[in-house]
Amino acid sequence: MIVGTAGHIDHGKTALVRALTGVDGDRLPEERRRGITIEPGYASMPGDGGPPVGFVDVPGHERLVHAMVAGASGIDFALLLVAADDGVMPQTVEHLAILVLLGIERGAAVLTKADRVDAGLLAEREAQARALLVRHGRGDWPVLAVSALRGDGIEALRALLHAQARLASGRGDPDAGFRMPLDRILSVDGIGTVVAGSIVAGRVRIGDILALAHEPGRPLRVRSLQSHGAGVEEAGPGQRCAIGLVGLAREEGERGHVLCAPAIAQSSQRLDAWLALAPGEPRALRSGTRVHLHIGTRRSMATVAILGAAALEPGGEGLAQLVLPTPVHAWQGDRFVIRDVSASRTIGGGSVLAADAPSRYRQSPERLAFLRAQRAPGLARRLADTLALAPHGLEGDAWLHAAGHADWPFGPESVAGAVRLPGGWIIDATHLARAEAAILAALAGFHERSPQEPGLESRRARRLAAPRMPEALWQAIVARMLAGGRLRMRAGFLHLPEHGERMRAADRVAAEKVLPMLVAGQFDPPWVREIAADARLPESQLRPVMARLAQAGEVFQVVKDLYYPASTIEALAAIARTLAARDGAVTAAAFRDATGLGRKRAIQILEFFDRVGMLRRVGDRHLPRPDTRMFESGREAS
Repeated sequence: MIVGTAGHIDHGKTALVRALTGVDGDRLPEERRRGITIEPGYASMPGDGGPPVGFVDVPGHERLVHAMVAGASGIDFALLLVAADDGVMPQTVEHLAILVLLGIERGAAVLTKADRVDAGLLAEREAQARALLVRHGRGDWPVLAVSALRGDGIEALRALLHAQARLASGRGDPDAGFRMPLDRILSVDGIGTVVAGSIVAGRVRIGDILALAHEPGRPLRVRSLQSHGAGVEEAGPGQRCAIGLVGLAREEGERGHVLCAPAIAQSSQRLDAWLALAPGEPRALRSGTRVHLHIGTRRSMATVAILGAAALEPGGEGLAQLVLPTPVHAWQGDRFVIRDVSASRTIGGGSVLAADAPSRYRQSPERLAFLRAQRAPGLARRLADTLALAPHGLEGDAWLHAAGHADWPFGPESVAGAVRLPGGWIIDATHLARAEAAILAALAGFHERSPQEPGLESRRARRLAAPRMPEALWQAIVARMLAGGRLRMRAGFLHLPEHGERMRAADRVAAEKVLPMLVAGQFDPPWVREIAADARLPESQLRPVMARLAQAGEVFQVVKDLYYPASTIEALAAIARTLAARDGAVTAAAFRDATGLGRKRAIQILEFFDRVGMLRRVGDRHLPRPDTRMFESGREAS
């Protein structure tokens, strides 16, 4: 468990940590000289046989609140310190507000310097602290009085912390991909580069391959692990951890970077979030407001866009998008706070609902409903709620990684109604049934309007049936329907199975009329317009039939509207091979004389043989391609 101290400057945070752990949190020379904490300090308390307890001693000075947020963003249990002689001060209130905005549920108020006041004033300070906790929704936190100097109440506080450490913290997810925002980077003799932070989610072991979130393709091997002052083989959520890395130079890491499992690495300049505005704000928060964003150990400027409303009233909550000038690393559920543009006060905070948020359609009802579904507790419940509101489903792995998971902790098909499609898409069964019905209806309508056409090319079918459906999802649904026999594809055209049967029957009737005419024409068969006239068929109907016969290999199109039956092409190919064997090549003149055709037609047939790969033209000669047996017995098609 990680315990964070918070409170006004000089209210005894560092002294209390020293009394509990024996470690001085002020490690910087300037901190010791000035007697204040500038950077978060870290220490650990000797255990009592239970889980270890680590401490983050955060700065209290109002100009150092950004460092306080960086330290507080990784804690499980908060100690809000109030000096008994001073009482509640401005930074006491702001630090408690930050803890609440960061979603820290467990904690206690500690009245420090109890040895400096009498019993009456101590009771007054206790009542003041309890009233403050109640106002901020933390009325269940206990209030303890201590003296770091005399040791009063220290053992009672230590017992409370050990008892809390034995409880499930509810913070972090051990099944998620590993994530740790960095707050320290240093070089250690004999180890190399060491990074430190509070583990947010997942587990890390010696030998694991990790990455910085902004460089997912650069592997970093875990050489060593230390947690709460001791070497360990493995560490997880709720632990401070120092990680020795192979592959990272000291100057290549900095506070604000995130060390994570490579599969979940992501960066974004747009975060959709659930945002709460502090009750004490003097005015509503409107779109276009610039703020300081504190998330993990990173601080950045951001512009707020309120979603689904004109503004966010003081004390209100709602959807918002944070637009940043440079990328940050965030995942679903990450907590954050925002401060005003001058960084003089904390004005709100919340949690990330979706990283890499869109700039277009961000106010659409579908998008707003999707974002509200991301607030559901638990990955399985969130998936079910999201699918119910997503007519186009989810890119399963992308959604999973945005939630901080490298692998599914459960089969997504186990969620009621969820269907997993080829390519990793997941869609609710009801939405899938509607999409499939729309595809079938679009094809049925097309077949009715154009019965002579073989079907629809896939992209045109999508435009008719589901124009807003993502292409990858369309391909996945079509693949499912093809595999299930509900659709057929012939020569790149989608069609209903029964239409294919009708087309084949119609083609057979037409072929019985057309093929004898082509065969009778020998080396000079009739053109399509001549066949149509003799067979009393419309040219517009005959042309698709001829194209389908060509696709089936029964005829070959030499030039537009001129088809040769397969048997005739075989005979012409045999003549060409004979000439090539005799002369080493085929010329238009020799082929013309051998077939009795005109020069133009002879050239057209030779060019056809070039096009399909039986011959190749070099100047005015057509050379046989080696190892080709095209158009011999068996009619091998090109």
